[in-house]
Amino acid sequence: MDSQILVALALSFVGGLSTSAGALLVILNPTPNLKMLGLLQGFAAGLMLSISFFDLAHNALNSIGFLRGNLWFFAGVLFFAFIVNFIPEPTATAEANNIQKDDDGSGKDMMKKHRRDVLFSGIITAVGISLHNFPEGMAVFLGSLKGLRVGLNLALAIALHNIPEGVAVALPVYFATQSKWKAFKVASLSGFAEPLGVVIVAYLFPSSLDPEILDGLLGSVGGVMAFLTLHEMLPLAFDYAGQKQAVKAVFFGMAFMSASLYFLEISLPKEVSL
Repeated sequence: MDSQILVALALSFVGGLSTSAGALLVILNPTPNLKMLGLLQGFAAGLMLSISFFDLAHNALNSIGFLRGNLWFFAGVLFFAFIVNFIPEPTATAEANNIQKDDDGSGKDMMKKHRRDVLFSGIITAVGISLHNFPEGMAVFLGSLKGLRVGLNLALAIALHNIPEGVAVALPVYFATQSKWKAFKVASLSGFAEPLGVVIVAYLFPSSLDPEILDGLLGSVGGVMAFLTLHEMLPLAFDYAGQKQAVKAVFFGMAFMSASLYFLEISLPKEVSL
């Protein structure tokens, strides 16, 4: 197997394992600190926005021109906007509130019915997150084709983003089944859709892809990441941590990623690719 595919697989497994880390937060502590998760989500949103605009879109505009770069970018936005119409939105907050209400209720029949409803919600959320992880895996692979710097940046941002997603899956499953193993297993399986995305796109796009097409595809990945951040990550960060604290976390994440982009630019020449 090509070394680029192997490295992209390794980076995407980091994202998958981060989903498992989110599940661990649930099974080790059934009431995770949602405010901390919101701050983490805001921080990850800042990372994603920096990568989208300061790295992927910026490079596409410089490499293939302003017009074509923008066309690729908004093609990615429209592509992911179409996908999310068929994906339910994962929320750990709503499930936590349901659990708290259920703990105060009475009646075994109502409890059983609610557990079934929550389990179904958890499974649907797992399916939705799995579908989200396919394009994320593709983004990591395409970034790895461009070079180590781009692949590492994408993998880091996606990994941080996947921790709250692991919580969103594991929390309802754990409540409904009272099984730590099932909660961990379902959340982990949803995360490992990301390496599967790498495998699929590796056979769609050869490693000898034309540089202009690769820059355009990375520009579209920037559009996907920007839409994912603004549509999904920021609202969840606001729900978990509050608007003011989440916005601070976003700008802290942007500053952190901007600094990392600068230092990686110094340590890893642009022509270095895996």
